[in-house]
Amino acid sequence: MSICATVASALRGHYLRVMSAEDSKRGAIEDDSATLSQELAESDFGATLGVESAMVFRPSRGSVLFPKIKVPPGTDLWVFGYGSLMWNPEFPYAERRQALLRGYHRRFCVYSHRYRGTPDRPGLVLGLDRGGSCRGIAFRVEPPHVDSTIDLLWDREMVSGVYSPKFIKVSTDEGRIPACTFVADRAHRQYCGELGPADVVRFIRQGVGERGPNRDYLANTVGHLRDLGIVDQGLEKLLAQVGKA
Repeated sequence: MSICATVASALRGHYLRVMSAEDSKRGAIEDDSATLSQELAESDFGATLGVESAMVFRPSRGSVLFPKIKVPPGTDLWVFGYGSLMWNPEFPYAERRQALLRGYHRRFCVYSHRYRGTPDRPGLVLGLDRGGSCRGIAFRVEPPHVDSTIDLLWDREMVSGVYSPKFIKVSTDEGRIPACTFVADRAHRQYCGELGPADVVRFIRQGVGERGPNRDYLANTVGHLRDLGIVDQGLEKLLAQVGKA
């Protein structure tokens, strides 16, 4: 079974255990984290990753629906950034490498109700969506900082549950490495991959959230990619359209 299928199977059962529609709205679910951990531990998840064979899971402080990764003691953690994590990781890292992830592409496919918008006036942020490839940055986090980095990532990325955390092998000049990254969940209400180009421009123009204007998020991402020598033609075109009056 693939990593994606393994995690999806476990989480599907986890979702089905939501107690009621009303409790779901409040974020209340049954405490079945032990069952979820057992389902994952008994799968071929660790074997598929190789070096993560001892990986275990614990409930997330930021998202009750997704397990929080915990790597074996003394093991580095690699994190793949494709959006704001590239230029604002907020965690200490010992090394960064340009990396290529295959099978997903970078896309404005997630409504932002917090960082770059509000529930009344949503913005849009990037997610990894199916197909193609994506160039970004792989950060190596050393063992003393792994737990705090995981806590930070879950608090930052996993509050709404719109992203699915996955370990995916990325290619670097020094070889392939398994890196944690965040893929857009197409079944989530904040997924908006069906938006047309004009609507994408409109949402980015209107969005302002806790971290500032949505336009700045787009401009910073494009600017950092340029600094790395990476030309994302889709984002370049989008930036030009958003900048037009």
